[in-house]
Amino acid sequence: MKRYTHGHHESVLTSHRWRTAENSAAYLLPYLRPGMSLLDVGAGPGTITMDLADLVAPGTVTATEYNAGALELTRAEAARRGTANVEFAVADVHALAYADDTFDVTHAHQVLQHVADPVQALRELRRVTKPGGIVAVRDSDYAGFIWYPELSELDEWLALYQKVARGNGGEPDAGRRLLSWAHAAGFTDVRATASVWCFANEADRAWWGGMWAERILKSEMATTALETGAAVPADLDRISAAWQRWAAESDGWFLIPHGELICVV
Repeated sequence: MKRYTHGHHESVLTSHRWRTAENSAAYLLPYLRPGMSLLDVGAGPGTITMDLADLVAPGTVTATEYNAGALELTRAEAARRGTANVEFAVADVHALAYADDTFDVTHAHQVLQHVADPVQALRELRRVTKPGGIVAVRDSDYAGFIWYPELSELDEWLALYQKVARGNGGEPDAGRRLLSWAHAAGFTDVRATASVWCFANEADRAWWGGMWAERILKSEMATTALETGAAVPADLDRISAAWQRWAAESDGWFLIPHGELICVV
């Protein structure tokens, strides 16, 4: 990863803090039990992390991020909730500083789409997971996003996001590739599923559309798009206004598909 595409502007964190274990890791929950040790890579603002910590308590969750600033967001959520069974570390998923066979479960949500080498990342997750343990990953697939009404500016938004993300060394259409990456990493017992987020009622449209109307102007994605010449300010203003128009549509609907894997070590 040359640069984290989303960054940590408040408009991004608004989206990431909405995520819970229930709406973002339901495929993993049947495999969890109290007393497990769990590694959460790319913990971000920590809402999923703390939910997982509650589920495996008195086991311990180790939350990692790629730099200390990002990790402070996770620490803040742990402090806000009073969650005590979480440890924190800065880590590179391509080269984890943990011994072989350390964790019962390793988990990464919306991480592999951003890293330089997702196959190597999966090899590392496999290495630090105990025999019989679980590697769980989930990533969205931008090329599979579907929305209505079919606003041309949202087509422009999607093309711009994909260009910026790939310029940062990522793969925004990761969801469909997870299974192939797991096979390349040496997994043989892989359970592949899919799930979606759908924003269709008035409150969800106001939240999702309003968030992206701000995010396209103020997030790290916007900064990178302008710096690299992928867009000019007028482009971003036009896309932002389209998000507001979409949010105001009573027929507005937006679907985000995710690939997800349970890989047994």
